[in-house]
Amino acid sequence: MLRVAVIGSGPSGVYTAQSLVEQQAVPDVEVYVLDRLPCPYGLVRYGVAPDHEKIKSLQNTLRTVLEHPRVHFLGNVAVGAPGLGLRELHQIFHAVVFCVGAATDRHLGVPGEDLPGSHPATDFVAWYSAHPDAATTRIPLSARSAVVVGVGNVAVDVARVLARGAAELATTDMPQGALGALADSRIEDVWMVGRRGPSQAKFTTKELRELGALPGAEVRVRPEELARDPAYREAGELPAAIRRNIQVLRGWAARQGTEADAGRDPGEAAAGPDTPPVRRIHLRFFLRPVALLGDAAGVRAVRFERTAPDGRGQVAGTGEFEDIEAQLVLRSVGYRGIPQPGLPFDETSGTVPNVAGRVLREGVPCPGEYVAGWIKRGPTGVIGTNRPCAKETVASLVADAEVLAGRAVAEDPVGALHRAGQRPVPWTGWLGIEAAEAAWGHRLGRGTVKLADWDVLLDAAHGAMD
Repeated sequence: MLRVAVIGSGPSGVYTAQSLVEQQAVPDVEVYVLDRLPCPYGLVRYGVAPDHEKIKSLQNTLRTVLEHPRVHFLGNVAVGAPGLGLRELHQIFHAVVFCVGAATDRHLGVPGEDLPGSHPATDFVAWYSAHPDAATTRIPLSARSAVVVGVGNVAVDVARVLARGAAELATTDMPQGALGALADSRIEDVWMVGRRGPSQAKFTTKELRELGALPGAEVRVRPEELARDPAYREAGELPAAIRRNIQVLRGWAARQGTEADAGRDPGEAAAGPDTPPVRRIHLRFFLRPVALLGDAAGVRAVRFERTAPDGRGQVAGTGEFEDIEAQLVLRSVGYRGIPQPGLPFDETSGTVPNVAGRVLREGVPCPGEYVAGWIKRGPTGVIGTNRPCAKETVASLVADAEVLAGRAVAEDPVGALHRAGQRPVPWTGWLGIEAAEAAWGHRLGRGTVKLADWDVLLDAAHGAMD
């Protein structure tokens, strides 16, 4: 028998577990999926917006893997904590696969970035997704204007949640505290700003269109900014996905032009005496942040420099500046991995050096140590990209099986984790959390509602385990 620890229960970790138990070359592989949190599914639970039910339904697929008789979920296990480093893992498991994603966000690197009211978008996403680490996060939704820096799908998710009515979100599993705060939100303007043009934006057409379908919200674009993008003007030669984005943006620009010609403000045309104030979503391009303006009381505005295409696929500053009012700033400019306990780390790429998933130490592969997902290849691709990535890593592990199987490991992995100071939450504990969330939602008159507090989650888990 080959016993493998998979660190992380998100898509890359679960697909790794699936590949291990489905491969035929090495029979009877036992997989232990360890996660720091007591809940499985990683970013599918804590990164997908609550109103994206179709993507969240991927949990059902991941669940099937975690219920496999040779796959064992153990939550509330902190790898890297005192007593459970890489050395201890090697004493318990024949091989360890790190599937920990890109756990931190990239910074803007501009003055004022640390002012009150300035947050990484990951903080906001964790807050509305009920991540227990974000239970004490305070997002200033008393702001009138919010700026989201970035034009990827996460930025679109953040802008959409800020602009969506709380009544629509009440049907989701959003935690009650976040739902109440969004119901009281005073935000009127949401600005989503990119330093390059629309043809280089990273959002998908489906995400983009959702902005235009929000009740009580109006999307605004500036035709003159769209026209600055040479590729936008020559859209026929672009990939189909980008052409679809441009078609959506052109539709919004044309509609605004029609309303402006008629003497109406396109942002307020839908508002009437009996309707709530319209929230405006502004999509801006060719602006890069150079400073956040404010004081100890909080951010007041973001200063942007106008950029222009440099002819080489990048942009250059023009020396023209614009300040956009904001009391809330959320940066969404990418993610990067963080060093893992006992493993080498490439600071430039934010990944663990590897070849086909085998960890490299000074250029030499290390059988028994593997990576998959974003910590292996960087934050690229979509959820499905993790399948072939996991299969490649598993193929490397299976090729090393003869060497790995000869290593002595502890007979009882769960007991060994307890001796290392951990208190693992098994699958039965997670089922207890699920039941508690369903009961909590029922009491609130909603569907299932996520619990956002560490102690409450663990109490629910331990109650089911006793």
